[in-house]
Amino acid sequence: MLVTNRFVVDVDVADDFTERAHAALAALAARPGYLRGKLVRALDDPRHWCLVTEWESVGTYRRALGGFDVKVTAVPLLAESVDEPSAYEALATAAPGGDVVVAASDRAAGPYR
Repeated sequence: MLVTNRFVVDVDVADDFTERAHAALAALAARPGYLRGKLVRALDDPRHWCLVTEWESVGTYRRALGGFDVKVTAVPLLAESVDEPSAYEALATAAPGGDVVVAASDRAAGPYR
């Protein structure tokens, strides 16, 4: 499962933002089910940032958000992200030079397929 939280950060507060983002990333990285993460910034516009994390499952991500350190450091930062969908399930993957592997959705069958 991939989580992308996008931020638009004024240049004059970028140092404070990166400090808080590093703390949030560390808190998330300490939670069970965390696979990897990174803080990235757009090359074309340095005001645009993204905190990208990858998790074993939806459940491990949701449980991670309930951890005390995450509630204190990450949740306030995540609340500042652009209001848009941020959690994505992998439906197809391909290793370098490999074939595309298709996976079934974890979403329940229903009107929002």
